[in-house]
Amino acid sequence: MSVVGIDLGFLNCYIGVARSGGIETIANEYSDRCTPACISLGSKTRAIGNAAKSQIVTNVKNTLHGFKKLHGRAFEDPYIQAERAKLPYELQKMPNGSVGVKVRYLDEERLFAVEQITGMLLAKLKETSESALKKPVADCVISVPSFFTDTERRSVMAAAQIAGLNCLKLMNETTAVALAYGIYKQDLPALEEKPRNVVFVDMGHSAYQVSICAFNKGKLKVLATTFDPFLGGRNFDEALVDYFSEEFRTKYKLNVKENPRALLRLYQECEKLKKLMSANASDLPLNIECFMNDLDVSSKMNRAQFEQLCAALLSRVEPPLRAAMEQAKLQREDIYGIEIVGGATRIPAVKEQISNFFCKEISTTLNADEAVARGCALQCAILSPAFKVREFSITDVVPYSITLRWKSSYEEGTGECEVFSKNHAAPFSKVITFHKKEPFDLEAFYTHPHEVPYPDSRIGRFTIQNVGPQHDGDNSKVKVKVRVNIHGLFSVANASIIEKQNIEGDHSDMVVFFHKPSSTEGTEYKQDHPSLPRAKTKVKSIDLPIQASLYRQLGQDLINCYIENEGKMIMQDKLEKERNDAKNAVEEYVYDFRDKLCGVFEKFITEEDTNKLTLMLEDTENWLYEDGEDQPKQVYMDKLQELRKFGQPIQERYMEHEERPKVLNELGKKIQLLMKAVEAYKNKDEKYDHLDPAEMEKVEKYISEAMNWLNTKMNAQNKLSLTQDPIVKVAEIMSKSKELDSFCNPIIYKPKPKIEPPNDGQSKANGEHNGPVNGQSSTETGPDPAKDNSQQTKPSGEMEVD
Repeated sequence: MSVVGIDLGFLNCYIGVARSGGIETIANEYSDRCTPACISLGSKTRAIGNAAKSQIVTNVKNTLHGFKKLHGRAFEDPYIQAERAKLPYELQKMPNGSVGVKVRYLDEERLFAVEQITGMLLAKLKETSESALKKPVADCVISVPSFFTDTERRSVMAAAQIAGLNCLKLMNETTAVALAYGIYKQDLPALEEKPRNVVFVDMGHSAYQVSICAFNKGKLKVLATTFDPFLGGRNFDEALVDYFSEEFRTKYKLNVKENPRALLRLYQECEKLKKLMSANASDLPLNIECFMNDLDVSSKMNRAQFEQLCAALLSRVEPPLRAAMEQAKLQREDIYGIEIVGGATRIPAVKEQISNFFCKEISTTLNADEAVARGCALQCAILSPAFKVREFSITDVVPYSITLRWKSSYEEGTGECEVFSKNHAAPFSKVITFHKKEPFDLEAFYTHPHEVPYPDSRIGRFTIQNVGPQHDGDNSKVKVKVRVNIHGLFSVANASIIEKQNIEGDHSDMVVFFHKPSSTEGTEYKQDHPSLPRAKTKVKSIDLPIQASLYRQLGQDLINCYIENEGKMIMQDKLEKERNDAKNAVEEYVYDFRDKLCGVFEKFITEEDTNKLTLMLEDTENWLYEDGEDQPKQVYMDKLQELRKFGQPIQERYMEHEERPKVLNELGKKIQLLMKAVEAYKNKDEKYDHLDPAEMEKVEKYISEAMNWLNTKMNAQNKLSLTQDPIVKVAEIMSKSKELDSFCNPIIYKPKPKIEPPNDGQSKANGEHNGPVNGQSSTETGPDPAKDNSQQTKPSGEMEVD
C-alpha cells in the first residue's frame, strides 16, 4: 500500500512519499524533484510537467499553466475575468456555467473543464509516484490553500477522482507545513504544560498564508489562519514586467503586451532577475535577444529599485500577520519562532517585513519548496494502516464562519444560526434540534461574505425529508447533525426524528433516548422509577433521508464522463509514445549502422555491399524526413526489420570474429587439462588409481574426437575471408565445450571411495592409545554433551569403555 503526499502548487508540484527510511521527495523522469504545473496539448499527444514547460513560448495558445485558482468558479466571476486578460490561452464558459479552457488537441477544437486539466496533472504525478515506488498508487493526501472555499475544495476532489486517486484528505498547506515541523521535534512541552506557539508564513507564487499553531508533545492545534489570496511571487514578477514593458515602449517603440510570445519571454526573464536580486544587491542586467521584430533589448535593475517598485505589495505583508495575532489572542512575546516557506519568502524585503513585525529573527529550518509535500506524506502515513507513525493529533480550523438558515413558522419569517465560527476547531460535528411538522430546507452559507475571497457566499441547500407531526399532532423533534469533515467541507451528515410512544404495561422502567453531539447513534439509559405509574414510555429515533444540493457541485455522471476521457487520452499518449519510439529506433539504426560501416564493420563487408547498404540507409533517412515523417507504428517496425535483414549478417560476422578467439582459448585449455589428467592416470598417479580403465579409455577417445573436430573446423575457418559467413559459430564451440565437461568431468573427477572404519577389536586397541573413536567417550574424557543427563551426572571413572 502506497503512502503519497502531493503539493499541488500554482507554479510547481512536489511529491512526498513514505518509505521505511522516512519521508522523501521523489524525482520525476527528468531527475527533478519539482514538476511544473503545466500541460501542453498537441496534434498527437499531451506533454505534462517539464516537457510542457519547454513549450510555453512555442505552443502559446495550447499550453496551460496558472490554472489552480480557476477551480470551482463561475465564468462570470470577477477573478476569472481578471485572469482571462492575463492568460495566453482562451477561457470559455462551460455548459454548467463554470470556467473551461479552449484548446486545439488532436487537430480539433476541444473544451476542457478545469477539473480535467488538474486531473491530467494529478495523473502525471500519480505515474511519477508509481515509477518511483514500483507499485500502484491510489491513496494520497493533496494540499490546498487554507482559504479555499467548499466549492473550490470539491472541485479539487473531483480532479483527484478523474486522475484515479483516492484522496484521504485535502490538507491546508500551512497545516501540512506545521506537521512537517512538529512531528520530528523531541523537545515539545508536555500536554499539561503551556504550548509552544509557532507562526508559519507561506508565500508562494500566487498566494500568501499565515498560520499560528500551538504545539505540545504529540499534538498540533491551529489557533488562527489568515491570508491574502492575491499576493505572491507572480505579483512581484508582474511589477517588473510592467516596468520593463513601459521602458521598452519608450526606448524601443515596442508594445510588448500585444505580443503573447514576447510577453511570456519577458515574464520568464523577470522571474530570473527577481531570483538574482534576492541574492545580489548590485545592478543586474536584463538582456533578451530577438525579443520582438528581430530586436535585441537590454536594461538593468538593482534590489533597491525593485523594492521601491514593489512598495505597495510589500505593505500587504504585515496586515495578515497582525490579524493572525489578534485572532489567536497572542502577544509577540508568546511566539516561540517564525518559520517561513514558499518561493516568494526568499525575497529579502519580504523577510525583513516579517522579521520587523515580530521583532525576531525568522527561521528557515524547513525546506521552503518541499515542506508542504512532506507534511502531506506524513498525514497520509498517519491515515494509512500500512505505516506505523508516532502518535500525533492534528486540529485544524474552519477558515470562515458558517451559518444555517431555514424558514420559520413564526409569521412566515426565517431562522438563522451560526453553526461554526471563524477559526472553530475542525474536523467537528454538532447536533441541532428542530421542532417541525413537515419537511424543511436548511441553507448553508458563509456568514460574512466580505471576508471570503469568493463572490458567492452559498455553500448548499439540504432538504430534510419525511418529517411529519407526532401522533398527537404536536411538532416532531428533529435532530440534525452538521459537520465540517476531514477535507474542510461542510455537510449535513445525518438527521433523525424522535418519536414518542406510550404503551400500557406493568413494567417499572422508563427508557429515554439521548443523542450525543459527537456520535451518529443514540445511547440508551435505563432507570428504575418505583414511584411512577406502571407505564412504559419509549423514545424511538428514525433516520431521515437528506437531499443535498451543493453549490457548483459536479454531478457524478459528468465526473465519470471525464474519467473515461482521461483514460482515452492516456491511451492516446501511450500509443503515440510507442509510435515515436518505433520511429526513433529506425533513425537510431540508420545513424549507428552508418558509423559502424566506416568503422568496426568495414572489414566484414564487400565494397559492393557497402555501397548498396549505404544507399539504402540514405534512402531511409530521406524517407524519415519526408513520407515517413508521420506513419503508423507498424510501418516503422517493418522498415527496421527490412534494414536488419541486411545489417544482421554483417553484425554477426563482426561479433563472431570478436568472440571466437576467447571461446577457442577456453576450449583449448579444457582439452589440455583433460589430457594432463589422462596422462597422470596412465603414469599410475594415486590421485586417479580408483578410476575405471574402460571409462578412462572412453574419455581419451572423446578428447581425441574433440581435438579433431576443433582442428578440422579451424582449418576450414582460416581459409575463409572476413566478408564470408563463419563455418563454425561461437555457440557451437561453447556447446562442444559443455559436452566435453558433462562427459569427462564426472569420470575424471569421481571422488575416491571412503575407507571403511576399523572393526571392534581394532577400535579397542586403538582406543587405549589414540583416544575415543567415532565420538565415544574414553575413561579419560568428560561426559559427552550429546548423552542424556543421567549419563552426564556419572563421574567419568564409572563410564564403561566399549
